[in-house]
Amino acid sequence: MFTRMLKLRLLNVVAPAYFSVATAVTFILHFCLFIPTIFPNPDTSLRSSTTLHIAAFLFLMFNALGNYIMTIKYPAESANETAIPVCSPHCSDKVDAHYLLNGRHFCKLCRKVIFRRDHHCFFTGNCIGNKNMRYFIMFCIYTSCTCMYSLVLGVAFLTVEYSISFENPLTFLTLLPFSTGYFFMGFCCQQVLLVARGQTWCQMQRGELVENRSPWRANLKDVFGARWILGLILPVQTVETNSEDTDALKQD
Repeated sequence: MFTRMLKLRLLNVVAPAYFSVATAVTFILHFCLFIPTIFPNPDTSLRSSTTLHIAAFLFLMFNALGNYIMTIKYPAESANETAIPVCSPHCSDKVDAHYLLNGRHFCKLCRKVIFRRDHHCFFTGNCIGNKNMRYFIMFCIYTSCTCMYSLVLGVAFLTVEYSISFENPLTFLTLLPFSTGYFFMGFCCQQVLLVARGQTWCQMQRGELVENRSPWRANLKDVFGARWILGLILPVQTVETNSEDTDALKQD
């Protein structure tokens, strides 16, 4: 158990570093290779296309990084906990977290009591719960879109620079879209479905499909906030963070 915990703590440090390096490399590739090669010395007819590509890339990266920061800035920890409660008899005694009661978990990696814990995200280095689930989902969506957009420009760069043809539909060009699409449909959509049902990933892992008393609209509003439409296009605060854990008495 000690060895596994050590590996998890190491991953908790390596994953954010990997994401930071990947983000920096993506910026360098776009502005030092892709754009200059695809649009060399653009004339008036191509200048608008160049501006459009740059604006689209910056918009995707701004939202991906912005929601990434918001996920870290607004943690899902329980503000009312001054001491670690006694572990519930129903605790699965996993390495990463202890299940408590009333929708709370004690995360051994964060060393905090997490309110309505969904899972521990190693890329952000913290737990995902009710307060930062909205930012985490939007981070995943915009990161997926950025990967797809980077693939398109990367293929265009290879075509222009090395005159490589990608006419064969069985080339590697088909691999990343399918893998990214599978991640988006399988993970992001599943997370939204769980939110609508008032469930968490931890509950699903334990095989608990608890009947939620609130309608799906109320569940989505509880996680995405009243200004959820604005949150779709800008990484702004849409979820209340100063409220007490009044929902902790709900059935977990």
